[in-house]
Amino acid sequence: KKANPLDEEDFLVLEYPDYYPNGNKKVKVKNLGEKFAAINAFFFDYVKEYHVPSAFIRTQDKRSLKFLKHERFPFSVKILNVLDKRTSKIFSLKEGEPLPLPVIEFHYGNGKESLISESHLIAFDFCTSEELKIITRICSKVNAVLKSFFERRGNLLAETSIYFGKCDEKIYIVDDFTPQSLKVVPANTNGGKDVDPYKFGTSVEIRHYTDHLFNLMSA
Repeated sequence: KKANPLDEEDFLVLEYPDYYPNGNKKVKVKNLGEKFAAINAFFFDYVKEYHVPSAFIRTQDKRSLKFLKHERFPFSVKILNVLDKRTSKIFSLKEGEPLPLPVIEFHYGNGKESLISESHLIAFDFCTSEELKIITRICSKVNAVLKSFFERRGNLLAETSIYFGKCDEKIYIVDDFTPQSLKVVPANTNGGKDVDPYKFGTSVEIRHYTDHLFNLMSA
C-alpha cells in the first residue's frame, strides 16, 4: 500500500495497488487493490462497533482508505491462535494445533528473524510500558472479536497481525485487515496447513483467498 498526504493536514490516505508482494517479486492480480481496500474497511468498521480505537475514517475511493494522520509505532503485533511452524518446533508439538490461549508476539522489521521481546520495545524506546499495556489489551479484544466473527461463519482465525499508531497522545490500530495479515482457514482443515495465505506464489492462489475473505463479509 502507498501513503498519500491529503490537503487537510490531519489526514492521510492509504492506496492499495493491484499486486501482492511475494519475496522480491510483485504478483499482479486484477482488481486486487479494490478488494483489499473493501476488506480492510469492512473489518475496521466492524471492530469499531466493539469500541476498538481505530484511525480509520472512511473509504476515500474504491482503492483508497482515509485515516487520521498518525505516528506509526515501528513494530507489529502478531496473534497466534494455532501453532505455527516455528512455535511447534520449539515445543515439539504438532503444527496447526489450536492453542488453549492466544499467543501474542512482537515483530520488528520484515525479515524472517523479526521476533522481539517486550523488553526490546521498552529498552529501544519504541513505546512506553503503559503504551505496551494498552496495545496488548487492544490486541486481545480485536482477536476475540474477529475469532467470533469467523467462527460463526465456519472458519478459524489462525493468525492476525496488527499495527498501531499514535495521534494526539491516543493509540489507534492503523493496519491491517487485508489478506496479507489475516490468516483464516476453514474450521474443518488441519489448522491451516492446506491453506496458507502467507505463502502464496501465484495470482490464482492470491485471488482465491482474497475472494474467500471478501465473501465472508456478506456471509
